[in-house]
Amino acid sequence: MSFQNSALLLSWVAILLLALVVAGLVRQVHALSPGASRPAALGPAAGAPAPAFDRLGPGLLLFLDRDCGVCADVLADVPSDRPLHAIFAGAPPEDASRPGVTVLAGEQDGLFADYRVPATPFAVLVGADGRVRAAEPVGSPEALRALTLEAAR
Repeated sequence: MSFQNSALLLSWVAILLLALVVAGLVRQVHALSPGASRPAALGPAAGAPAPAFDRLGPGLLLFLDRDCGVCADVLADVPSDRPLHAIFAGAPPEDASRPGVTVLAGEQDGLFADYRVPATPFAVLVGADGRVRAAEPVGSPEALRALTLEAAR
C-alpha cells in the first residue's frame, strides 16, 4: 500500500471517528436542553422522595465542582432567602461557605449517585414534604433563577 493510500485511509477513519464523537455530543446537548424529554438517568423526577432528606431537609441542593467556572457564578448568585446545600463533587473551595449555606463534599456521602447528577452545576429543589419539586442542570445563574421561579408556582 502506498503512502498516499495509507494517508487517505487514515483520514477517512479519523473523519468517521470525529463524526461519531460529534453525534454523541449533539445527543447529550439535546438531552440537557430545556423542554427535551427527560432521560431516566437525569436526576430524580418531580414528586419523587428526596434521597437523604432526613440529613439534608428541605431547600435548594446545588451540586457543584470546584473546577467548574460556571459553578462559581451560579453559587454566587443564589438567593439567600432559602436554605442552600452546596454539594461539591470533591473538596469545596475555601470561599464557598457563607451565612445560610451548608457546604458538603457530596462524593463521600454518595449524594451525586443518589440524586443521579449527570453534570455540574445541577439544582434540586426539595419541598418541606420531602419530595423533589424540580431537578435540572443549571448552566447559568439565569437558569437557576428560572428553575426556582417555576418551582415556586
